[in-house]
Amino acid sequence: MDVINTLGRRKTAVARVYLSKGTGNIIVNRKDYKVAFPIDILQAKINQPFAATDTLGQYDVKINVSGGGINGQAEAIRLGISRALVEIAIDNKPTLRSEGLLTRDPRMVERKKPGQPKARKKFQFSKR
Repeated sequence: MDVINTLGRRKTAVARVYLSKGTGNIIVNRKDYKVAFPIDILQAKINQPFAATDTLGQYDVKINVSGGGINGQAEAIRLGISRALVEIAIDNKPTLRSEGLLTRDPRMVERKKPGQPKARKKFQFSKR
């Protein structure tokens, strides 16, 4: 098995995931994932695909992630890892699909419109 390269996106965050056989090291932007994501919930999100497929500690993951905030980045990484696990073994697909880990969340920030301060907010109306 070579290195498997997949992509995960969430809002404006883009994660490039490189998965290979190993001992369970997860490196995000040349740092350990526990340093890059100090919050336990985000660490759990990153490990969720491995936990669902019982492959914790079997693969090394190298990730380049940019854009968005830390939550969007963690969810982008989760999608990228899930896609990589499906490429490794197709029998992981039903498990990950039932957990909802292969679905790309399409929700994005609505654009700001001209003549308004934000996407939906309007300037105060003055009748007189």
